[in-house]
Amino acid sequence: MTTPSCLDCLNLAELEALARTRVEQIAWDYYASGADDEQCLRRNCAAFERYELHYRVLVDVARRELATTVLGERIAMPVLVAPTAFHRLAHQDGELATVRAAGDAGTVFILSTLSNTAVEDVVAAASGPVWFQLYVYRDRAATEALVRRVEAAGCRALVLTVDAPMLGRRERDVRNRFALPSHLGVQNLYASGYAPVARDANDSGLAAYFATLLDPSLTWDAIAWLRSITKLPVLVKGIVRADDAARAVAHGAAGIVVSNHGGRQLDASPATIDVVARIADKVGGAAEILLDGGVRRGSDVIKAIALGAKAVLVGRPVLWGLAAGGREGVGHALGMIRRELDLAMALCGCPEVAAITRDLVEP
Repeated sequence: MTTPSCLDCLNLAELEALARTRVEQIAWDYYASGADDEQCLRRNCAAFERYELHYRVLVDVARRELATTVLGERIAMPVLVAPTAFHRLAHQDGELATVRAAGDAGTVFILSTLSNTAVEDVVAAASGPVWFQLYVYRDRAATEALVRRVEAAGCRALVLTVDAPMLGRRERDVRNRFALPSHLGVQNLYASGYAPVARDANDSGLAAYFATLLDPSLTWDAIAWLRSITKLPVLVKGIVRADDAARAVAHGAAGIVVSNHGGRQLDASPATIDVVARIADKVGGAAEILLDGGVRRGSDVIKAIALGAKAVLVGRPVLWGLAAGGREGVGHALGMIRRELDLAMALCGCPEVAAITRDLVEP
């Protein structure tokens, strides 16, 4: 019998099904789960279905240009690789495979604080821009040391996650008593002694890790503090309210990532596609808006951009590709989205990303 290949998958749903056969159950549950009843997890994807594209006709789309810019970086398409943790649970090459595939695709890779590979090694393997997703620890000295380290390594932006003062209750992880295998750790935090994510007898090991180490007293002042210790632009990830977006910009954020943490924090959160328009309207161009959560088709990218996003972040589909085929699998996942986006732009009468405007969803 021929072993199925990731390249045989025609869409992300098929890639997800293949990936599930190649990952241990505890790791799969970690990647796939949402908080509580997982309603937000489902809502993120389902909400895209409510938006129709009122396509234009008789537009010359013989050539399409998918390239755009984010924070001044030219990327080959308006799709970035979202920060996700623990890539070596999916594939032995972990974040190195993912960053190489992101470079192959000509886009930004956002490295998670909770990576299994050191930031220096990831940047060294990159052929494109690497941003760094940051959690602020109770130990501000450790956080500052990490910020200086990622800047020295060559990361080009910080993505501050603000929707996790405590970890959402992910019942699959609680049931599994999720922990990292002993040979894996949070590589970027070995120097500070915070590398292990150990088993907890009564809870998810990651929840216990967060409860002990992350700072739940974080306020808007954290943005100014970060800007005082680094020259890197700071994006704020985890915003679903227009007033919070405006506050982030007022405190110096260069970008807003409209995100509910992939449905993994507050289960009652709104779908990100439902709130991105009012956030974009409120910010009014003062900062770039990115959307994270629920993107599964190229047409979803058009919907997000039409509603005000500059680009989207894709997380779980990248992990599916990684599990199914390492670097090649991640490349196939990003390639499928690109091909679908290219076709959808042609069918919508959009020869370039700038032609994706609000009237496509609100004629």
